[in-house]
This record gives sequence, structure tokens and C-alpha cells, in this order.
Amino acid sequence: MQMTDIGANLTHDSFDADRDEVVRRARELDIDMVITGADPVGSERAIELAEQYRCRCTAGIHPHHADTADEHALTRIAEMSNHPLVCAVGETGLDYFRDFSPRDAQRMVFQAHLEIAAKNGLPLFLHERDASEDFINILEQHRSHLNYIVVHCFTGSAEALAAYIELDCHIGITGWLADERRGQHLIPLIETIPLDRLMIETDAPYLMPRNIKPKPKDRRNEPAYLPWVCQAVANATGESTDEVASRTHENAQRFFGLS
Repeated sequence: MQMTDIGANLTHDSFDADRDEVVRRARELDIDMVITGADPVGSERAIELAEQYRCRCTAGIHPHHADTADEHALTRIAEMSNHPLVCAVGETGLDYFRDFSPRDAQRMVFQAHLEIAAKNGLPLFLHERDASEDFINILEQHRSHLNYIVVHCFTGSAEALAAYIELDCHIGITGWLADERRGQHLIPLIETIPLDRLMIETDAPYLMPRNIKPKPKDRRNEPAYLPWVCQAVANATGESTDEVASRTHENAQRFFGLS
């Protein structure tokens, strides 16, 4: 089964010792990857890795780093977004759960990324946690000027999901769905996502699917575990794993222009 992991943080230092092996394991399973860029340095590294592994990446500034995003940093993201291997602007958005950056800085940086994407026509790879009201309000103001949007690693409410679908967003689902401690509310929501706007991801090295059997010895997630996310989505929708893999792969290839 061909699959696409739309969010793999392969720049993370937990992969420094065996990154080649991590990519090899994913490729053996016919898994394509989009490497996430989450700050200017990380986005530059994502481009380097995309060149090395012949895949694609994003370029952006995560809301956790919004307080360091000065004019120079945003200009650098705009420049990197023109690189041929950069297929989306992001990761960007709002995170009021952690509040690692002041909320006004997060909103400013989020809107700056939307302006970059509106100018170059790239899709957006977005993060939202506990900030749906502001997130939706900002998106509504810019939506008519934007291309494709994916709200990655969706973990929110039915109301937020309905608003994102109304805004013609794609939705990225991770191993959070398979977490019996905190992901159960997502199960009935999955079938409300139109199949042509559903995508899957690992968000590696985070959010290892808890349905993996046997469980890996360490807690590091990796793209080769994407089939377990696919299985969790299939269980929630009643579709076969082959159908979920095929549809989400096609959606990702179209969304990011990978084919």
C-alpha cells in the first residue's frame, strides 16, 4: 500500500543517530514523506534533508517559536518558500495550550504566514491547539486568498472540525486517534471528514500510535508506523485499510503537488 506521511519531524535530534535507517524503513513500506519545518533553522535543515532523501518539505515558524520571529526570520521563510522542494508554508498557527509564545505574537506570525502563502500560492500546513476561535476568525479573513489548507494533527472538538470543513480545509489525523486515554472523542468525528479532505501523518517523533503490536521498546515515533494510524482511521470509518491508504495518499499527492 502506498501511503503519505504528511508530517514527519525528521529534523528532530532523536533521529540524528539513525536517520538513514528511519527513512529506509519507511521506503520499504512504500511510504512517502513530507518533512516538517518549524523554525528558520529547522526549515533550512528540512530542505537539506528533502534534497538528501528526495522528498519534499515545509517551511515555517511554529507558534511555540513566534516570539523569536522577527522581520528577518519571516523574510527568510518567504525566501525558502520559493525553493522547489518546499511544498507548503508552515508549520504555523496558534497554540494556546502551551502558550510558549505570547498570544499576540502568535497571531501576528500566523497572519504573516498566511500572507506569504497568499503571495506564492502554496498550501498551508497549520497547527491549532486550544485556540480554535481565534484560529477560525483569522482564517475566515484570509481564506478567499489562499490555496489548500490542512489543519494537521487535529485533536479538537466537533464544532472546530465542522468549521474547518466549512472553510474547505483538509484534516490531518495522527496516532492521537489510537490513544485510549485522550483520543476517544475523535472516533465518531472521523467519519464526518469528507474522504477527499482526509490525510494521515505520524508527527514523528511524537505521538506514537498506542495500537502498535508488539509495542516498540522506545517511545519514538517514526514514519514506518504510519500503517497503524491508517488502521485506526479504518476502524473509525468502517473503510478498509487499503481504501484509507489509497484515498489519503491520493489526497496528499494532490494537496502538496507531489505527483
